[in-house]
Parts: sequence; structure tokens; C-alpha cells
Amino acid sequence: MTLRIDGTLLLAGAGNMGLSMLGGWLDRGLDPQQIIVQDPAPPARARELIQKHGIDLRASVTELREPPAVLVVAVKPQVMDEVFPPLARLAGQATLVLSVAAGRRIEGFEQHLTKGTPVVRCIPNTPSSIGRGITGAVGNAHVTAAKRATCDALLRAIGEVVWLDEEGLIDAVTAVSGSGPAYVFYLAECLGEAGIKAGLPPALAHKLARWTVSGAGELLHRSDLSPDVLRQNVTSPNGTTFAALQVLMADDGLAKIMREGVAAATKRSRELAQ
Repeated sequence: MTLRIDGTLLLAGAGNMGLSMLGGWLDRGLDPQQIIVQDPAPPARARELIQKHGIDLRASVTELREPPAVLVVAVKPQVMDEVFPPLARLAGQATLVLSVAAGRRIEGFEQHLTKGTPVVRCIPNTPSSIGRGITGAVGNAHVTAAKRATCDALLRAIGEVVWLDEEGLIDAVTAVSGSGPAYVFYLAECLGEAGIKAGLPPALAHKLARWTVSGAGELLHRSDLSPDVLRQNVTSPNGTTFAALQVLMADDGLAKIMREGVAAATKRSRELAQ
């Protein structure tokens, strides 16, 4: 289904996440002539994509003929206070403001915008770069069903979308799916190192780990079975997998470590949003 919006989309920030979103929109058929990218120094990959499609690239945006239909804010949180106020002045009351910046609450955007402007805060993750991300999203009271549908279509260009009932859940979403890919990459790293300790050559150990983690992830994605059932299907009574799981599933094993890690990430997300 071709992605369409009624008006102009202004993308502020063409870094990793902005580029992933832009690529997804173009793949879904969004008209490049409807897109304006604002970034004073886009990375080479972003500049190449922008030039390939003839997209309007600007170092700054001081004025537009009319307010954008959608304003996507994909800049780093530490430069948000500098970048967003001028962008907010370009937005109209009907402009959908979509933020992918971590640690920035909806009320922080609303204070710069015309009262009644619809704002959506969302947390994508890095697999969005290959169209396999998942994004947690929450909107303010001014996000109508039509605006939500527009936002949903834009986010589904890079993966799955889950809508939250309250903004307070964003911190836990950040801890689970936003930061989660790093946990999986670390699992592959640790599995490879364990293989080396068991006597495998380093290159072989890391290749086995990479393919095992990525293959298991793809199986989990394609299967209708729950993770615990898939785990049980690999585990023979008193076999090799069973022996390893006795360690990993001990009281002080992986589940406890994961709970503590997610709790720490959730806490930090709340601190950054203060």
C-alpha cells in the first residue's frame, strides 16, 4: 500500500534513525517532493539518498509557504532545546508533531507549540534500519484518529508499532525494546567468547554465535509459538541444552540479571526526562 500524506513532511535530523525512517517512507512510495529534510551536516549515506531522490535538503528552515502536515523531530536530545523552538514556529495547529527523541516528554514540546497541536512521542529501535524495528508510541489528547492513522503509517514503514495508553510506559518501552538490541548483541558477544573458552578458534566461535542468535531471532519472528515453547523444543531431558539452562535459569541467573538491567534502563530513562 502506497504511503500518502496530505501536505509536506518536514524531517528534522538525518542521522541513523532519521535516515532509517526516510528510507522506509521512500520504499513505501511517499512522494519525495513532499519531503523537506533539515540537517546542517547529514552523514554521507543520508546525503546520497537525499540527492538520489531529489529531496529538498536545508541546513536550516526559517520559513515555509505553509505549515507542514507532519513535523518529525529526529535530532539528538542534547540539541533539542536549540533546534526545536524555531521548528515549532513553523508548525500550525493541524501539524502532526512526531518525536523520536529519547528522554523528551510531550509537555516539553507542547510548551513551544500552538495550543491544541497534536504531538506523538515514540521510541523506535535500531532494527528499524532494516525495516524490522518496533516502535512504542503515545499521543497527547489532540491526536485524532486520522492523525494517529497518519503517524501509524509513517512508523510502520520501519517495522511494527504498539500504541501506549499512557506516556509513563515509555520509559519501560525504552528499556525493553529501545535498548533491547544492545542486550541481544551482547548475548552474541558473550556466546562467542564462551565458545572460545570451550576451545573453538575465535573466528569460528563468533560466526557460530552470530548465526545462532540471528537465526533464533528469525525463527522467533516467524513462529506462532511462544518463546518458552520454542526453548522447550530445543531442550532434551538431561541433554546438553538442559545442562546449560540449569545455569542460566538459576535464581541468580539470566532472568534476574535481565530484570535488573531493564530496571536500571527504565530508571535512567525517567532521570533523562526530568
